[in-house]
Amino acid sequence: MKRKIIKIDEDNCSGCGECIPNCPEGAIQIIDGKARIISDLFCDGLGACIGHCPQQAISIEEREAKPYDEKKTMENIIKAGPNVISAHLEHLKNHNQADLYKQAIDFLKEKKIKIPAANFPHHHGDKGCPGMKVVDLRQKKDKNSGQMRLSLDSQLNNWPVQLKLLNPQAPYFKDADIVVAADCVPFAFANFHQKFLKGKTLVIFCPKLDSAHEEYVEKLAQIFKNNNIKSITAVHMEVPCCFGTSKIVEEAVKQSGKNIVIKDYTVSLKGELV
Repeated sequence: MKRKIIKIDEDNCSGCGECIPNCPEGAIQIIDGKARIISDLFCDGLGACIGHCPQQAISIEEREAKPYDEKKTMENIIKAGPNVISAHLEHLKNHNQADLYKQAIDFLKEKKIKIPAANFPHHHGDKGCPGMKVVDLRQKKDKNSGQMRLSLDSQLNNWPVQLKLLNPQAPYFKDADIVVAADCVPFAFANFHQKFLKGKTLVIFCPKLDSAHEEYVEKLAQIFKNNNIKSITAVHMEVPCCFGTSKIVEEAVKQSGKNIVIKDYTVSLKGELV
């Protein structure tokens, strides 16, 4: 069958193993100095390992692969003990995999294995991964939210802004201060234009949904190398997958051969700087 599954770029993989603790299913092992998928049956294709690869060597592709098997995965997981069981259950809950979660719980009950306390079924509203779960933020609004507020001018200095569309030779990169932002940031952080964008050139992309990580590193490296970049500000959300923004920027600076200081900022789901 054709389905989404992890792809590991062996040329980029350094064999550091940082992806392994974030794959409780046990689909990844270090073999001959490289991270490798040991069985399609164990890889659910949800990508929990992606944001933990310092080399951006992991991505998700859609290809012919054996169907993911929760029962076989659980047989593999229980050998590693309660902490790994708990991590796997949390992984399924966080990605809203209700059917697989139920299969895992039923398997534990069948084998008479204690279900970790933190993984007893929660209220529906408690489910959702940091990057995907539904969060209602309306309660944080103050009583004056309906009143007229001061209208601010846009501080956007360039177009386009999406990295895939940008020309590294564009004039607005010359002698520029650049802000590289995950594309959810301007929506979450109300003061984005005044705090980060004013006087800067904007670059945005999504480190989780965009699959062109290598292309992004290469294009950013061209921008940094071919222009006198005065500063780089990286801004991303607090969810784990979004930290790939910083890693892509860091790798691009490294490839450019330039010595540019990167200022890194994290924005919470409540729209506050962490």
